[in-house]
Amino acid sequence: MSTSFLTRRHKHHRCLFSILAIIAVVSFSGTTGIRAQQRLSKRYPTGKNVRIELKNISGTITVESWNRDEIKLTATMESPSAHIVPRQIDQTLLVDVMADNRGRGDVGDVNFVLQVPVNSSVDLETRRGQINVSNIRATSVRAHVSSEGDIELSNITASQVIAQNTIGNIYFEGEFSRGGTYELKSNKGDITVRIPGDSAFRLIATSAKKISLGQFWNDRFKALSDGRRYIGDVGDGRSSVSVTTYSGTITFMRK
Repeated sequence: MSTSFLTRRHKHHRCLFSILAIIAVVSFSGTTGIRAQQRLSKRYPTGKNVRIELKNISGTITVESWNRDEIKLTATMESPSAHIVPRQIDQTLLVDVMADNRGRGDVGDVNFVLQVPVNSSVDLETRRGQINVSNIRATSVRAHVSSEGDIELSNITASQVIAQNTIGNIYFEGEFSRGGTYELKSNKGDITVRIPGDSAFRLIATSAKKISLGQFWNDRFKALSDGRRYIGDVGDGRSSVSVTTYSGTITFMRK
């Protein structure tokens, strides 16, 4: 057997071993990633008028309606040490990641998806992460991000809406109910409001950058603080709207 043949065979075996080693590393990494994440999925029978209270530490919260008299909660946990114990009390579902993991250190992101009856009121909090709520007709909708994260409220009809964050944009698309109250506030972020053209409300809008009211502008608005604040009525002013951003723009758009 020639020396060149032995050399070629040795190189072939070494190459094959390298390929197998790479495959093994990739397979092990994929398995590790799968095992690192925990998943919780539960269903809760309810009536049509439901309340959701959820306090998260970090992660995305998504709430959307569906045509069932039950709540489906799905949570994906980044850390296997994360602990979640949802509680149902009458027509209220309580989820408190902060309380459930007190003393456990950093439990990483917990991402929630909740499917709820259309008439569900929601009270959502997280220190960091995005909050999305869509297709809800309720008494109240509250979304609060104490640190950084966007808030998106789409197709919302509620008597009271409160959306607050420190860093991040806020988007509200829906309707203002007669006699309702709406407060959108960001320390550092743009705020966009998209509502029907025939909406009627009393507005206090404050921004250090730019306020654009579009077709909702009328001569009943008063500009204060060198144009950084506008106060006035649109239509009969039947609902109360407060929009504030200290470092961002405010934009009103017709739905």
